[in-house]
Amino acid sequence: MQQLYPELKPYREFFLSVTHGHSLYVELCGNPHGIPVVVMHGGPGGGCGPSSRRFFDPNNYHIILMDQRGAGRSLPHASLEANTTQHLISDFELLRGELGISKWLLFGGSWGSTLAIAYAQAHPGQVLGLILRGIFLGRKKDVDWIYETGGASRMFADYWRVFQKPLLNTAAEATGQMVNHYYELLCGTDELKRFSAAKAWATWEGSIATLAPNPPLVDNFADGHFALALARIECHYFVNQCFLKPNQLLRNMHKISHLPGIIVHGRYDMICPAEQAFEIHDVWQECQLHIVRDAGHAQQEPGIVDNLIKATREFAVKYA
Repeated sequence: MQQLYPELKPYREFFLSVTHGHSLYVELCGNPHGIPVVVMHGGPGGGCGPSSRRFFDPNNYHIILMDQRGAGRSLPHASLEANTTQHLISDFELLRGELGISKWLLFGGSWGSTLAIAYAQAHPGQVLGLILRGIFLGRKKDVDWIYETGGASRMFADYWRVFQKPLLNTAAEATGQMVNHYYELLCGTDELKRFSAAKAWATWEGSIATLAPNPPLVDNFADGHFALALARIECHYFVNQCFLKPNQLLRNMHKISHLPGIIVHGRYDMICPAEQAFEIHDVWQECQLHIVRDAGHAQQEPGIVDNLIKATREFAVKYA
């Protein structure tokens, strides 16, 4: 089974100024003359971590990571202003131009897969290929599965009670619409309620991300700084249908079906059920789909790591 590459430090770090006062943290790793690969992190609002650099052989790849608007080390933290899918696509195009890259490989998981597909459909001529994990299509039914009753809540009833707690004794108990009611808390003026809601939201997501319980991962999700950006930005996107038209990604797959792609998806992914991976694969001519039989959603799970490393090695041979 393949393991992550050794710890790797960036050779350059900087902030990219984009519209509406956002300043985006960027780091460059590996070989500046290697295959350009850009990491599109999850969430939205998750940010890139040190492990995100370690899926690529640093001798073969020029590894580019950028924290999206409001996420990670980008500023202002947890900001929702001018934070849409279209803004993020424009930010990555600006970064590509700033770095003088003609075409790059896209690497994204969960929301990162959504953004990578949307970016590729907007700029197919700038894409070498895509390596995606945990496909999320951003439709109402995909969001409802995670955050409304009747989906993952039925599989994890104990964790769901923790998620419900900030909304007890509110209209949400009677009407449902958990995302809309969470949005009110996360954008409200009561700081205590805002942080409590963010921690509950992020803890729910972290608790159901892996096949086996992973307390350290849950603790990382519950960290106040991380949780606030994740919860606010995710909720902002989800109440706005991810700023996508209905079924947009599937309808536009003809624009990129000629591009090579590899999808890695956990069989027991409870955040993004595997049907989404099959739906994309069915309309993607040049795509391989690898279902990992002993994994959930998280990219740190051994079977997911194994398949993603094999994917980056396959592309390294392809573009050597």
